[in-house]
Amino acid sequence: MSQIELFKYQALGNDYLVLDLPGPLAELVALLPSLCDRHRGLGSDGLLAFDRKAMSVRIFNPDRSEAQKSGNGLRIAAAHAVLEHGAGERFELRTADRANAVRVLSTSGAEIVTELDIGRPSFRAGDLPANFDGEPETVELDTAAGRVEAMLVSVGNPHCVVFGQPVTKERCLELGPHLERHPAFPERTNVQLCEVVDRARVRAEIWERGAGYTLASGTSATAVAAACMRRGLVDDRVTVQMPGGDLALRREPNGSLVQSGPARRVYRATVDLGDFSPN
Repeated sequence: MSQIELFKYQALGNDYLVLDLPGPLAELVALLPSLCDRHRGLGSDGLLAFDRKAMSVRIFNPDRSEAQKSGNGLRIAAAHAVLEHGAGERFELRTADRANAVRVLSTSGAEIVTELDIGRPSFRAGDLPANFDGEPETVELDTAAGRVEAMLVSVGNPHCVVFGQPVTKERCLELGPHLERHPAFPERTNVQLCEVVDRARVRAEIWERGAGYTLASGTSATAVAAACMRRGLVDDRVTVQMPGGDLALRREPNGSLVQSGPARRVYRATVDLGDFSPN
């Protein structure tokens, strides 16, 4: 295998490797468990395959599965588009579900702060998908780690927002694996434990589908904000506080949710794929 150029970025501690296309995507995806390993590899929450010509991004988890969407991943791709490819103040990045509008708010060295339109959340179980009917206000899920009460939210990818549980890393590690692969979610789901601080702040811990415990997640923060707004617990502007940092969300008059936050380039490197092997 040949040497390739890779970039690493982080957004609120949620870190991704970035590959510019065309590139050896299939070979790289096959090596992701090794590449993403934090002790024996480069360390990453996944891979972003960025297509400059199409202004699109594909998102891969460390277990090689492909994600429909990632808010932090999109803001990282936006930062990469600006820093490496000279993108302007406003542009769109396409994911599997839609074109996502991006606005650059500030630039400071390798850090780019952007505003990203995630779109309108859906509370239809079929949109996750989940094995429930219609738009349930809450669902109860039995797991080996206990019964939980949750809301179902899709923001282009599936989310299970859990209320009434301790918002701690320890409880997230207990519940996350069971809920991600719960029979109610035929395509698995992202999991968030959330707690409302006041009408402008929410705390969250996150278990990401295909990646595990995560310091922050843009779509998870959006799902938490959407669930709390639907319950009338917060106002139209809310900050979601995560271990990796805070993300600001606002609801537009059309129901679309917009997030704003930073992404920073950590390094660029030449990597010999022959140094890694599939797990």
